[in-house]
Amino acid sequence: MTTGSTLPRRILARLLKDKREAAGIGADAARRAIGVSKQTFWRMETGQPTRINPLFITHLAQMYGVDNRTTDMLLGLTEESQGKGWWHAYGDTIPKHFDLYVGLEDAAKRFSAYQATLLPGLLQTAEYRRAVIWTEYPAMPTSEVERRIEIHTRRLERLESRTNPLEVNVLLDESVLRRVAGSPEIMAAQLTHLVEIGRLPNISVRVVPLAAGLHKGTSSGSFILLEFPRHPTAQLTEPPVVYIQGITGCLYLEKADEVDQYRDAYAGIQGVALDEAESRRLILEIAEELTR
Repeated sequence: MTTGSTLPRRILARLLKDKREAAGIGADAARRAIGVSKQTFWRMETGQPTRINPLFITHLAQMYGVDNRTTDMLLGLTEESQGKGWWHAYGDTIPKHFDLYVGLEDAAKRFSAYQATLLPGLLQTAEYRRAVIWTEYPAMPTSEVERRIEIHTRRLERLESRTNPLEVNVLLDESVLRRVAGSPEIMAAQLTHLVEIGRLPNISVRVVPLAAGLHKGTSSGSFILLEFPRHPTAQLTEPPVVYIQGITGCLYLEKADEVDQYRDAYAGIQGVALDEAESRRLILEIAEELTR
């Protein structure tokens, strides 16, 4: 894998928990067997960043009664999980709750989102992004803002990657296009960028017009669905994740029934959205209104 530490760490965590539960062994018994704290063991089984000694994995594999092939797979994932993604170079500039998201986004093959208030980061211009940051953190030093803009720019690289492009499907409420960020000039440039980036073969931008009235997105709110590449070994394929950003933290939904509800919501919103050509026309109309 070349996705940094996030994906192999999460796969390892899922497999460790599955094997423990299949063996009928409690978490306390397992953690005591390797001599770690409750917090460390919880981090191991939830895919949180933590240093994992390969000897712990070997001991747990023996305790869980897994075969040699599975043990080797777990040890391989352990080694991969200690790698560093590009975003780790930015240290404390990335909020801790967002560090996980950036890693998942970097590992994903498909990004699908419905946005009711702001444009998703992957489609924002640097000027729009600055306006968003300063609205949320008006006292943030310019140097830190620019550091965050660097991170933002790095995230955009996969949009035009020839070797590993990210498939992006975005549904935008019309109100997002009419909510001015920064200034009318910045917003008009942002909307023009939205049309241009939407012409890439791996990017789809569709608008849900205000005339659509109430729809599935009215109750679901904004959300992002991340889907990951299929692995040749089925059990190593990471399940999709729904990401919901809030003012006090972020929510990651991974249970199949929860993800299915958001898939259904996304399909319902698609049903009332304009097609791509109609969406481009509306976006350009609003951009023109801003420059008059």
